[in-house]
Amino acid sequence: MYIPPLSPASGTGRYWRSSAKIIRFVRYGCTNRPFFHIVVMERRKNQHQPVIEQVGTFDPMPNVHNERLVSFNFERIRYWLGKGAHISTPAAELLGIAGFLPIHPHTYMTAWRNRQQASEGKAAETEAAAN
Repeated sequence: MYIPPLSPASGTGRYWRSSAKIIRFVRYGCTNRPFFHIVVMERRKNQHQPVIEQVGTFDPMPNVHNERLVSFNFERIRYWLGKGAHISTPAAELLGIAGFLPIHPHTYMTAWRNRQQASEGKAAETEAAAN
């Protein structure tokens, strides 16, 4: 059986094949201008480890059309989930909004908080206009 060469940080490859994987964000970009790659990597506490594969990107800053751009490779995400990869909470929220996974409960809570904040802002505006 042929085993493709791995990066030197992954050792002989025996641990790498059987270790737990996670689909998560890796931050790129500059200060005050984040940009995220959605990647598959080993599930360890060390965040500065080699990436196994990039499966998407996410630009959280709105563009001129007030859009936040996201791209996924759903085929590869499905492959890694089939191999037993875990998903971080932010990645699960984004995949839920995209319709690939069920909507994450945190997404519902965020929407509820935004609605509450908007209604409190409207109430404050009407009260200020009445006075």
